[in-house]
Amino acid sequence: MVAPIVVLYLMGLILGFLLAYAAKVFKVESNPIVKEVEEMLPNTHCGQCGFAGCGAAAEAIVDGKADPTCCPPGGNGLAVKLAEKLGISLQLGDDAENIPAFAIINSDLCTGCTRCSKVCPTDAIVGANKQIHGVIRKACTGCTACETACPEDCITMQPDPTTVATWTWPQPSAA
Repeated sequence: MVAPIVVLYLMGLILGFLLAYAAKVFKVESNPIVKEVEEMLPNTHCGQCGFAGCGAAAEAIVDGKADPTCCPPGGNGLAVKLAEKLGISLQLGDDAENIPAFAIINSDLCTGCTRCSKVCPTDAIVGANKQIHGVIRKACTGCTACETACPEDCITMQPDPTTVATWTWPQPSAA
C-alpha cells in the first residue's frame, strides 16, 4: 500500500523538476514593451481593432503596423498614453470627436429577445429570454454590435461622460 504512494510521489517530484527545467531552457524571450502596451489596453479582446485580441494589437502597435488609435474602447485617452509610451507623434484628426460610448437599453421597448446579448463580445448585456435586459456599463466597449442586432431599436449608444481621466485637449483649428 505504501509502495504505490511513494512511486507516485517520486514520479510527481521528478516530472515537476523536469517541467521547471524545461521552462527555463525553452523560455521564449519577448519584447518587454509589448507586455507594457498590452497591460495598458483594456484587455476585453473585443476585436474592434481588427486583431485577434489585445496581445496581437499590442504587438502590431509596437511594430508600427497599427496606429495607437486602433482601440475604440480605449478612446483618445489611451491613444495619447500609447503615443507617449512609444515616443511617436499622434494625429487624432477627424476622429478626435469620437469618444468612447456605452449601450443604453430602453426598458419600455425591450421585449427580451436576447439577440443583443448573443452578439455582445464582452457579455456586458445581462437578462434572460422574455425579460428586460440591462447593460453593465464598465464591461461595455461601445462596439455597437448590440445596437445593430436589436430588432426593437431599443438600444442607443451614449457617450461616456468626460472626466479628468478621459478629457483630452482639443486640437487647435487652422484659422
